Amino acid sequence: MKYAICNELFENWDFSDVCRKVAELGYGGLEVAPFTLAPMVTDINKETRRTLRQQAEDAGVQIIGLHWLLAKLEGFHFNSPDPALRKKTADYLREQTKLCGELGGQVMVFGSPGARKILPGTSRDEAFAYAADTLRQFAPTLADYGVKFCLEPLTTMETNFMNTADEAADLMRMVDHPNVVVHLDVKAMSAETKPIPQIIREHHPHTGHFHANDANLRGPGMGDVDFVPIFNALCDTNYKGWVSVEVFDFKPDPETIARESIEYMRRTCRC
Repeated sequence: MKYAICNELFENWDFSDVCRKVAELGYGGLEVAPFTLAPMVTDINKETRRTLRQQAEDAGVQIIGLHWLLAKLEGFHFNSPDPALRKKTADYLREQTKLCGELGGQVMVFGSPGARKILPGTSRDEAFAYAADTLRQFAPTLADYGVKFCLEPLTTMETNFMNTADEAADLMRMVDHPNVVVHLDVKAMSAETKPIPQIIREHHPHTGHFHANDANLRGPGMGDVDFVPIFNALCDTNYKGWVSVEVFDFKPDPETIARESIEYMRRTCRC
């Protein structure tokens, strides 16, 4: 199994120090939240992009992609009924795709709960149609840069749009583009009615990325979620992508979280 970790855990660390530390702990990949690099991805010039990629490579870690794509931003919405706002959002996601590819990344995880909420007066079916339109506008750039756009289901506590893996797969099929796939997250799947291993097995043909965390917002092995059947399902379905640690509770400290997470996953996973 290939293990990665999300960089926002290391608050206020220098990027090169993050790369060295995660490599030292045994991670092969680093998943990046764009807001940790600059307020807007368009603020990151070519030279800086080359430097970030080189810092990761020098440390022996790969930047695998981006997540939290529209976090800490205003003026964007993924499924707005306003075609001009959808175009603005698609244009920005196109710029993020370019950044992802230039950093060496291959996945973009679309969570961003606030920027995808179904707006008042919009039906569920309309929201899905608007989201599909946004995706189609920048999908050719995904193909150009070899990036998979991974649709992340989130719980109803976070958003009212795309709350299950089935719904993410529905949107994927509406767009019908090979670079638009499904993302699975243990915290989110914990809120579904189906058992997590069943969700993994049902969606393995189109799962592009995987987040390991606990329902308590901490790292794998730091709560009540049993990862043995989860990793068994990933192994049984021959999952070849990254398993990336994403936490929301940064206590006690990033190094402890990162170390204990990968130690637990290595003990738990048989492939």
